[in-house]
Amino acid sequence: MRDPRLERLAGLMLNHSMKIKRGEAFHISADVVGLPLVKAILRQAARMGALAQVELTSQEVSRLTLEMYDPEDDGVTAAFLADKAQSDIRRFANLVGDIVIRAYPNDQELAGIAPEVLQLSALQSKPFKDLLINHRRWVLFEYPTPAQAQKMNMSFDRFFDFVLDVSSIDYQAMQRNAEQLKILMEKTDRVRIIAPGTDLAFSIRGMPAVPCCGEFNIPDGECFTAPVRESVQGYITFNAPSNYWGRTFNDIRLDFSNGKIVQASAGGQTDFLNKILDSDAGARWIGEFALGFNPLIREPFCNTLFDEKICGSFHFTPGSCYDEASNGNQSAIHWDLVQIQRPEYGGGEIWFDDELVRKDGLFTIPELLALNP
Repeated sequence: MRDPRLERLAGLMLNHSMKIKRGEAFHISADVVGLPLVKAILRQAARMGALAQVELTSQEVSRLTLEMYDPEDDGVTAAFLADKAQSDIRRFANLVGDIVIRAYPNDQELAGIAPEVLQLSALQSKPFKDLLINHRRWVLFEYPTPAQAQKMNMSFDRFFDFVLDVSSIDYQAMQRNAEQLKILMEKTDRVRIIAPGTDLAFSIRGMPAVPCCGEFNIPDGECFTAPVRESVQGYITFNAPSNYWGRTFNDIRLDFSNGKIVQASAGGQTDFLNKILDSDAGARWIGEFALGFNPLIREPFCNTLFDEKICGSFHFTPGSCYDEASNGNQSAIHWDLVQIQRPEYGGGEIWFDDELVRKDGLFTIPELLALNP
């Protein structure tokens, strides 16, 4: 039996996110868990007169593939991965973009993979990822799994409903409301953020701001820019857990000097954290700053796609910037780290050019009040 909510979600992806037109060809990259949504997309694409390539995989297949790679094999794996990236680039020559449907039956599936393997894979795949992210249409969705429901202390049915609810809000209204935040951010020079374990200052002068309202992520609800690369000073502690490269990190603290992360800690994962930040020359610099404002997402569950949209949150991202808001930083890493500033998470303040624009997770100036829940 078809779930009409998946049919609506497929329509949202094709029309609002990807803006697919008759005769266009696109790609679907999906975990097999998300097959019901893949089928809904294909049905609607057929009615639209569009064409799709489908690539199905699974977490276990991804892990087994990574286990084949050897960074110490005199460049054999590196050459294989570089060739694969070029093959993927050629494959997308006549495709307008990619719908990515991830699923996490086990978010620790990659915990046993050596960081050197993950670094090598990320580095060699970067040319293809750059093409996809910056020169093709794309949208990312994470299909609900029982494991993710368990992390949220929900039944699977309730979690499934939650994911579809937060994914299907009125993005056109959100876009209208976020336009005022875009205007303000693009007029701002100095940003200061104060919260428990955080006193951070940086400039966003001259940087574009980009509202994200269902075009690239579902669910969505953020407006991003990038700091002037060398301007970041101070320290920050992130109070939302984060999963990256198959490991879970809590209470990450980063200290900055002239834009660079000079010290980083994360409890028992400090060594692994620093291996990630030592991946390449750009990994210790920040590529993105964004404010999150999806009114239906309130709690973290160690899933970046959702957590970075939490109302009353912001994220600060070690690694590569986006072309739409480029500060010149390039890296194979792009790691969105989230701080929630609502009172139950310790509160906090965000200042733009000495004006308080958000306090304890709520926007304080009249033109932004519509973004509050």
